[in-house]
Amino acid sequence: MRGGLGNPRLLRVLNERRLLDQLHANGPASRADLAKITGLSKPTVSAALAGLEEDGLVHLVGEVSGRPGPVTSLYDMNAASTHVAGIDIGRDWIRVAVADLRGTFAGRTDGRNTARDSAELAVLVGDLCRAAAREAELDWSVIACAVVGSPGVYDPAQGRLDFAPNLPGPPDLAGRLRSALDVELVIENDINLAAVGEHTYGEGRGKANFALVSIGTGVGMGIVINGELYVGARGAAGEVSYVPTDSPSYIPTDSPSYVPTDSPPTDDALAHGATETVTSAPGVVRAARAAGLDLETAKEVFAVAAAGDPAARSVVEAEGRRIGGLLVAVAAVLDPEVIVLSGGVGRNLDLLGAAIEDRIAELGPLRPVVVASALGDSGVLLGAVAHARARAWDLIFDARQG
Repeated sequence: MRGGLGNPRLLRVLNERRLLDQLHANGPASRADLAKITGLSKPTVSAALAGLEEDGLVHLVGEVSGRPGPVTSLYDMNAASTHVAGIDIGRDWIRVAVADLRGTFAGRTDGRNTARDSAELAVLVGDLCRAAAREAELDWSVIACAVVGSPGVYDPAQGRLDFAPNLPGPPDLAGRLRSALDVELVIENDINLAAVGEHTYGEGRGKANFALVSIGTGVGMGIVINGELYVGARGAAGEVSYVPTDSPSYIPTDSPSYVPTDSPPTDDALAHGATETVTSAPGVVRAARAAGLDLETAKEVFAVAAAGDPAARSVVEAEGRRIGGLLVAVAAVLDPEVIVLSGGVGRNLDLLGAAIEDRIAELGPLRPVVVASALGDSGVLLGAVAHARARAWDLIFDARQG
């Protein structure tokens, strides 16, 4: 925003935002109630509401009568005045939601990620976004902003995604997405957005300091410190897939992913990270096959373990111990109120929990509280929508002040 506190336009916009923040957080209120809560004068409140109502950002939602004095009008923010999009790009699925300013989904479209390169992926994302907008009965051009959650770390200086080996190359996806979507676009690490989603809707709600550790196709962590997402100096905070590990458990010696503790890491471990190589869903499958189980997915491994198969249970126990070691490292550095486990592997806390607890107990006095995410496969998408709403809020008031 231009100008200082002596700028009448800036003061007007600050007052408007104060009122809209209050309505957004607490719902309908009268002018008198808003004046009392915000400390603004009644004439200031009336003038601000009139301007917001004229531009469609607030609307009259009811009246209160039956008490002495005139009928009292109730105002609320007009959540449908602006829509945003959240996009979750995963290795197997792409999920898109169009939502209003309160986060209510107006349209959602999920599709298989069949792209073989970044050009195909950008086209596929664009098609799914426009389909979600049609479901919401909106034209894509009216979307205020979109937030994309993707594996890797977005480098704004270079305009590219780094550390994203699970996405099809070359690393020019960011530019292609901007061209395909043609809206205000924010690109963020998917696990960071999962942490935002968890902080807004899930097990991190009300927690000032927590970490979300996702173990699925890959391994990553989102960090919230003092209520704010922490991404580090270069956006790579939480890239725990690269934490060293000395656990090649259940990986056969003839596998390209087998790394003896006294040997340099393989190309696979360098690309995906040592922890991800053994702890992610593909690592679980490799461990299961090394244990003699002819299974195709980590989901199958956990299902067979739940049914009581001894070999599968041993694989799951080894996985739990690896996760436990990782969580001790997280707790030692961050001391979070809670660690939320998410991802297709991490959510299986009912099967992994005992091994995780045993490994934590073996490694010292730290006892982090560990819970499973309650958001399922929607954590990244919900975080993207929450982030998009916050960005849209800023855009609205920047435009009003400009």
